[in-house]
Amino acid sequence: MEELIHIQKTFDKINFINKRVSNREFEDCVFKNCDFSNSDFSNNTFMDCDFIDCNLSMTKLIATDLKTVNFINCKLMGIEFNMCNDFLFQTSFQDAVLDYSSFINKKMLKTNFTNCSMKEVNFSNTNLSNSVFDNCNLDNALFHETQLKEVNFVTSFNYKIDPEYNPMKKAKFSREGIVGLLDKHDIKIQ
Repeated sequence: MEELIHIQKTFDKINFINKRVSNREFEDCVFKNCDFSNSDFSNNTFMDCDFIDCNLSMTKLIATDLKTVNFINCKLMGIEFNMCNDFLFQTSFQDAVLDYSSFINKKMLKTNFTNCSMKEVNFSNTNLSNSVFDNCNLDNALFHETQLKEVNFVTSFNYKIDPEYNPMKKAKFSREGIVGLLDKHDIKIQ
């Protein structure tokens, strides 16, 4: 990872715990079985990259570009995605652990979250329009002034979303999930 520009490379079993990598460009790269936990990846560009079976927990991404980046079976706990650059920010998450991460103020239209643990994730002021949460645990996830237009929550669970503070026109929920929309009223549904 010493070079400044990496194109169509595969990085396998790289151990970069507590290290710093900056001012690098990664295009069409694959990262497999890597451990980048507690590292600083600030000021990098990742374009059309896949992270597979990686640990990026607590990694810093200040002023980092994530342009069409897929995270598959990754640990991403405590990451402040809100610190990433907004321009062309596009991610997807499958079988990922995103607990305690933050997406505050991000524009994440049509983002797919599949089989993810998202405990206490902060989505305040995020635009998630047309996104899909497929079988995601949203226990204590924070939705405040979050744009949820046409978002699909049908198979997800443990969410508590106040419709008064989160625009959600045409959003989809399961019958069981309706309870998460009424939580603040402290009513019993049987």
